[in-house]
Amino acid sequence: MGAVCPADTCLTDTRRTDTGAGVTCGTQGETAGGRRVDPLSRRLARACYRGATAMRARLGARAARPGDSPAVFYGGARAGDAGGPLVKVARLQTRFPERTGSFNLVYSLSNAPYVPGASLDALARRGIAIVHNQNGVFYPGWYGGDWRAENARMAVAYLRADHVFWQSDFCRRCADTFLGPREGAGEVLFNAVDIKRFSPGHAERPAGAPFTFLLTGKLQAHVAYRLADTIAGLARARAAGLDAALTVAGYLDETAIRTADMAARKHGVDGHVHIRGPYSQAEAPDIYRAADAYVMTKHADPCPNTVIEAMACGLPVAYVASGGVPELVSPDAGAGVPADDDWERPFRPDPDALGAAMALVAQDHAAMGRAARARAEAAFGLDAWLARHEAVFGEVLARAAARTRKSR
Repeated sequence: MGAVCPADTCLTDTRRTDTGAGVTCGTQGETAGGRRVDPLSRRLARACYRGATAMRARLGARAARPGDSPAVFYGGARAGDAGGPLVKVARLQTRFPERTGSFNLVYSLSNAPYVPGASLDALARRGIAIVHNQNGVFYPGWYGGDWRAENARMAVAYLRADHVFWQSDFCRRCADTFLGPREGAGEVLFNAVDIKRFSPGHAERPAGAPFTFLLTGKLQAHVAYRLADTIAGLARARAAGLDAALTVAGYLDETAIRTADMAARKHGVDGHVHIRGPYSQAEAPDIYRAADAYVMTKHADPCPNTVIEAMACGLPVAYVASGGVPELVSPDAGAGVPADDDWERPFRPDPDALGAAMALVAQDHAAMGRAARARAEAAFGLDAWLARHEAVFGEVLARAAARTRKSR
């Protein structure tokens, strides 16, 4: 592997994560033409889990009554330390601990569609409120399995919910296209970050040290192009005179590691790409603070927590302007490469264009970093995010209680 870091440090993460296709552990998902396909064993495990969750939902419900405080069941989604849905549930549970018994509100996540429609209908008839958090959807450009069936399963809670939180306007547009139009209340509510924990560092970059870009995430075969594109952009930025390096932090499968190694060697930057490996939420702020800027080249990412966390730590962002990322990064907080939101294949940025965006971020690093932090404080604060949930929970519980009274 040379300077692209030992592979064995990147192959030991077996923490469970809830992803857009359900529960996974360690390396998961085969690929078809670079797209993800879930193996049969995983599909069967999800089916069993959905059945158990449906039973829990039916047995634990209690009709909403006037003046009730929210007692929340998360519909089988789990809290954890790694992965967007896991972290989201963990943050919600700091204000709304899960109630698997005697709950009056179901909070469903599009990444974890475990409660079937018949159960949700029965819960609604019994006066249970339903709030849904909508992230991205399945489409043929990244998912090689039956993406229509997966979207149909996701649409079950989406179309039945009393209120929907779309994680970005891009999420809303995707849901309209792939899940179908819905009636009822909803709003865009970006993901959130604890801006007290995720904050800028105070250490100055040592004299003579390269300008360090950071790429993070769960990098598997179907998104390994992120590594190839970012490394190609890094090479162009270096060729234009920028003394720059790239740190990659997160879980990488074998294909992602090979992709990084081949790209670094191909472009002659194998001494300037460093793979750190997996990290926890507790370690995350220091991972960001050790870098100078963040780079996001994932196609059509709906609302990446990593970009929000990076901005909270004062990192400007060089990015491909697809998905929800342009909604997150204000014009003064980074530089984007124009892109198309193609459902059939990922957009691949021109290396020169990405290298120019990276160079611009490095040039205006200080001002862009301050703007990134200001944007995070204004739009992504965890306290405001939790407060908005609390307000909506109160509204939907009041409506559910009114429906129950009318039906008696």
